Amino acid sequence: MGRKVTLATCTLNQWAMDFEGNYNRILESIKKAKEAGATYRLGPELEIPGYGCADHFYESDTFLHSWQVLAKLLNSPDCQDIICDVGIKENNAENNLVVNFRY
Repeated sequence: MGRKVTLATCTLNQWAMDFEGNYNRILESIKKAKEAGATYRLGPELEIPGYGCADHFYESDTFLHSWQVLAKLLNSPDCQDIICDVGIKENNAENNLVVNFRY
């Protein structure tokens, strides 16, 4: 007999460079996914820094703030007991990165 997996996919209204707002929307989507019984939450590409950052992707503080948001997510008790994929930008500004975590 197979195992059941409930997948939650998210389309969030993220804003470029709105790290605090984007964090809050990501966290809320994780809470809703867990309430719906999901064991895996898949978020959109670039959901942490947001789309449209243009030249800001070449600035080191964009990456710093993105990784700070990821650290807050990793430390949030709301992110326990669910597998999460979150979208972030790689440091070289040419590739997007998906971070998968669970604890």
